Amino acid sequence: MTDRGATVQVALIGLFVTALITAQLTAAKVLAIDVPVSVPLAGDTLFLPGAALAYALTFFASDAYAELFGRRAAQVMVNVGFLLNFVMLALVWSTIALPAAPTSPVSGTAFAGVLGPSTSIVLGSLGAYLVSQNWDVLVFHWLREATDGAHLWLRNVGSTATSQLLDTVIFVTVAFAVGPALLGTADPLEPGVLAGLIVGQYVLKLAIALVDTPFVYAVVGLVDAKNWRAGAAASAE
Repeated sequence: MTDRGATVQVALIGLFVTALITAQLTAAKVLAIDVPVSVPLAGDTLFLPGAALAYALTFFASDAYAELFGRRAAQVMVNVGFLLNFVMLALVWSTIALPAAPTSPVSGTAFAGVLGPSTSIVLGSLGAYLVSQNWDVLVFHWLREATDGAHLWLRNVGSTATSQLLDTVIFVTVAFAVGPALLGTADPLEPGVLAGLIVGQYVLKLAIALVDTPFVYAVVGLVDAKNWRAGAAASAE
């Protein structure tokens, strides 16, 4: 492996994990973003959890990683990242459970309110992650094989667009409808509200997928993917 290849590999893994953990920690805040046109089912204001912004970066990182280092390596990164979510949750909840000092600038209640998202949100987020990230890697490589390695923009946008749709539908449905209904923690959202939330999130995520395509090209351009894969295969023999 070249020094450049190793640096890019570590940077992409670092970005993936950082964005993934940040998404979990920012999921509780719902954002309201005004748009210049009215979107069907969502109107002129898109509502989405703060996690959507950070989570979109995970697809950028996984697509660039898959292009450079292959499907197997990308799936390992995705599935290890899934397990690391539980490490993050254990650390957060253990900190919430411990008493706050009288001199703490943040009270225990305030800390728990921000960093202790409801169980339904956690379940929705993890379920959506496991399905959508693995789907993203599979579709990315299917498109790569179907186009004989050409059109990086197509597999980046195509894989991200379909995986983000899965992610959005699963997360919103579990976190705000199925989870609350089964756990009895809150009233499930009405179907119309759910549809608006799904559309609002997906529109923003799709826009990010289109914008990040040039950056995927830039990252891949830092490493000659063909030579990298040939060298990696030779070293593995």
